[in-house]
Amino acid sequence: MRCYRSAVLLVFLVLLLSAIFGWHSVVMASDWPHRTVRFITPVPAGGGADFSARLFAEQLSRRWGQAVVVENRPGADGVIGVSAFLGTEDDHVLLYAISAVFAVLPITHEKLPYDPVRDLVPISSTSDVILAIAASEKKSIRSLQDLVQTARAQPGKLNWASSPGLPPLVVGGFLKNSKLDIAFVSYRDIAPVLQDLGEGRIDVLVHALGVIMPQVHSGRARLLAVASDVRMSLAPDVPTVVEAGFPDLRMDGVVGLFGKRGMPETLRDRIASDVRAVANDSSIREKLSAVGQAARAGAPAEFAALLDEHRRRLADLAKTIDFKATQ
Repeated sequence: MRCYRSAVLLVFLVLLLSAIFGWHSVVMASDWPHRTVRFITPVPAGGGADFSARLFAEQLSRRWGQAVVVENRPGADGVIGVSAFLGTEDDHVLLYAISAVFAVLPITHEKLPYDPVRDLVPISSTSDVILAIAASEKKSIRSLQDLVQTARAQPGKLNWASSPGLPPLVVGGFLKNSKLDIAFVSYRDIAPVLQDLGEGRIDVLVHALGVIMPQVHSGRARLLAVASDVRMSLAPDVPTVVEAGFPDLRMDGVVGLFGKRGMPETLRDRIASDVRAVANDSSIREKLSAVGQAARAGAPAEFAALLDEHRRRLADLAKTIDFKATQ
């Protein structure tokens, strides 16, 4: 009898504690934020993900009634920014990052100071930063086919640069599979690479469409293709990589918000719901489209599934081309 009572008491205590913790999570979600929120982003200022980070920060600040500031922490392909985020103990700090921190860096780096699956909690995607492939007008390259033919005729003579994350792996894999010798040039910031593209010191650039467009409008660069499944209104006459006959160059530049391990589910859902409300606003969609992006927001489970799909695809690609981490 005494054992039975002890068991009943234990069950009661467990249920009571669960109710208390559940109530605390609900209260925390409804009360959050009660001060300034920071978005740490591992991308440099001026890039495609930086634009959407600031756009969503502005709109979420209005919904939350608190300031939302964006803090750029670029470097080491994004590792510096992610590490800075995970090093905080503040529940008012979120990570605004490209999917590469989750799907690419575990492939390109032999060892990371964090485990993306264990330490990062996907909250919601916000947008797709549409990537594009452009060539300097100093070169007589007018299409992806031209690029391939030129590279074959002049092995080792061309070079290319890109945004960090997805492009080095996908494009690098394509070049290796196609046995094309085009040298990769690494840059820390976007401004110098755009200048070098315009001056012809960089032959090909793979970066966010919105970032490349000013060079295109100035006549210093030519778009060869967009790396999405559909054409973009910002460059309606430019074919997709699929239309151009190079489907292996398709890249999904998804960005979104992440929390840390242990983040209450109620808070995660609350933030994701607010992100969806912003992304579904027609004026926000227009602003994103105007800079070569597409709004994309969903529930936390949808974002997590999308990241897992990206990780599996890139892991398979890495095995196919026998990619070796170099860092």
